[in-house]
Amino acid sequence: MNPDTYCQEKAAASGSSFYYSFLFLEPQRRQAITALYALCREVDDVVDEASDPQIARAKLAWWRTEVAALYEGKASHPVTQALAISIQHFKLPLERLLEIIDGMEMDLDQNRYLDFKALHLYCYRVASVVGLLAAEIFGYKNPDTQKYAHDLGLAFQLTNIIRDVGEDARRGRVYLPMEDLKKFDVSISDILNARHSEKFVALMNFQADRAEQYYAQALAQLPREDRKAQRTGLIMAAIYRTLLKEIRRDGFLVLDRRTSLTPLRKLWLAWWTAVRN
Repeated sequence: MNPDTYCQEKAAASGSSFYYSFLFLEPQRRQAITALYALCREVDDVVDEASDPQIARAKLAWWRTEVAALYEGKASHPVTQALAISIQHFKLPLERLLEIIDGMEMDLDQNRYLDFKALHLYCYRVASVVGLLAAEIFGYKNPDTQKYAHDLGLAFQLTNIIRDVGEDARRGRVYLPMEDLKKFDVSISDILNARHSEKFVALMNFQADRAEQYYAQALAQLPREDRKAQRTGLIMAAIYRTLLKEIRRDGFLVLDRRTSLTPLRKLWLAWWTAVRN
């Protein structure tokens, strides 16, 4: 299996909404973003699938070495081999790829966040940095597009956190800020034991409103001249905002199940957004 095929299968197997947005890119940019996404999946899987934190740390350390080797022309893994051309062509900084790994490692160091400021750093590393790299791959003329990419990444990660509350809790992780739980009188025990309540719904409405604010802020910052180039991000936003609306419409039943959109609906949203932009 060649490196590009490996990355395509890695991306498709995840079932991510992002994969549908990649379909509308020209081949070179699609190859680059697929390889970047595959790298994110690889390092995320290290943390999610490893039962021993020390083994996970060792694997992440290996990935740091491998990413550094990529920039020296010595990539050995299919994902980094697939990224080799892209890092030069799209000028992807080594530091940002390493920041993604730093973000994944945060899951080994903490599973609670005191306030949104603390959570913001995590979201920046695992999502905003990816958004900034993606913006480079998609292309832009106006530097304000970086602000859009940063905030859109935050919006995506906040949506993921809302969708995955129950799944994360079963791993012992709670990404909802402790400050917010206290504000709405929801306890950690309520989250870990999947106790759905009116207070929980109020808490989640607050989280969803925050995510929507970042979507609105991101889209308002996207310069008109870069809308076409950044169309893939707009497709992602359309799919993720629709998912967020569905979760809200269902009453935030996220503690014991996972809300998702059908592949056909994702494809329709992708097509509709593509033709409008």
